[in-house]
Amino acid sequence: MLPLEQIIAFLAVAVALTLMPGPDILFVAAQSVSRSARSGIAVALGLCTGLIVHTSLAAGGISAVVLSSPVAFRLVKALGALYLLYLAWKAVSGIRRNDGGETAASPATPQPAAGAAEAAGERLPALYRRGILMSTLNPKVSLFFLALLPQFVTPAAGSVPLQMIQLGALFMAQALAVFTVVALLAGRIGRSLMNRSPKWTARFAVAEAVIYAGLAVNLLLTGN
Repeated sequence: MLPLEQIIAFLAVAVALTLMPGPDILFVAAQSVSRSARSGIAVALGLCTGLIVHTSLAAGGISAVVLSSPVAFRLVKALGALYLLYLAWKAVSGIRRNDGGETAASPATPQPAAGAAEAAGERLPALYRRGILMSTLNPKVSLFFLALLPQFVTPAAGSVPLQMIQLGALFMAQALAVFTVVALLAGRIGRSLMNRSPKWTARFAVAEAVIYAGLAVNLLLTGN
């Protein structure tokens, strides 16, 4: 079992790192604003589930082997970037479909609420799977875990792989808590803006597509 002071020190660092603007928190916020808080939480659950893979790989030393191979590292990065660009394309396609529907509808036709839009679009399980793919296809997460977790491992405290698994579980728990708060706040903001003007739905979709494309570029250009 990890010492209490070690747990407190790790959680303090983990929460600070999770709150920093980064791909995951931007992803959760974008989904929550453009869809709903429940959508953001579903994505957050997927992202945290993906951390199980990275924690297991880091504890087993497999991540170090993969990351030491430039070809394997670039391949995983390319797959992750392609998936992000696919998500950007889907967001833009959604805008075009909505524009077509609005031109056909009369001006007096009421716009669907955020919950109805979510029901007509992607289901929560699909968003959960999206979060898992986002996490597992990002080799930077493995690199991050390999750099962070060993700093809080004490060989005298017992099995090193077991300590890394425990630290990974703590990181997942705090990340889910932080992401849930972000999703709730962002979902409230998105709902408020969409209630004021239906045009915000298209604007959120554009912002979502830009975020996906930006994350893809960032994944490809950094950490080579």
